Amino acid sequence: MSKLKTSHIVETCVWIVIVAVFFGFSFEFNQEIEIYIFGATGWPRVILAILLAVVLGNFLQLYKKGSEAQKGRIGITDDDEDIKYNSFRSAQKLIAILMLPFLYALSLKPVGFYSATPFFIAFVIMLLGEKRIKWILANTVFIYFLIILLFMVLLNAPLPQGNVSPFYDFSALMLTLNTKLHQSFSF
Repeated sequence: MSKLKTSHIVETCVWIVIVAVFFGFSFEFNQEIEIYIFGATGWPRVILAILLAVVLGNFLQLYKKGSEAQKGRIGITDDDEDIKYNSFRSAQKLIAILMLPFLYALSLKPVGFYSATPFFIAFVIMLLGEKRIKWILANTVFIYFLIILLFMVLLNAPLPQGNVSPFYDFSALMLTLNTKLHQSFSF
């Protein structure tokens, strides 16, 4: 009844080994942090747990359905598709998608994470082809909220604040709100 192939098992094992190796390395920098109860290894281990859950979920999906093309599923196939860049517009879009993360990374120091991230999310959504403004805004707000919830509230991870006036002020506001939230719930 299983539709697993050897490549599926090998891929899953490789990902599990990667998770295990990084988890093992996390003990090398496991130290207490005064302002964060989970210590220095808190957020890396959360990311590793999420990665492991995704790997196991993918393995279960491959076990049940395999990787053959299925009716109603987009992008599931073992065959490589020929990707052609016949027009200048498609090459331009590829360059934009590749350059956007670099521009985002460069903007983190002056603008800060809190101000740059919503624009990055919106630009990625637009570059991937979404044209409806309401969907772009709704998805940007939702993804930004999840990122802020994960990194600020749950992990209490320090994020780049920026050093240019209006962006720095927004970062200070976000940090103040986070501090008040943590104090009110006494995390």
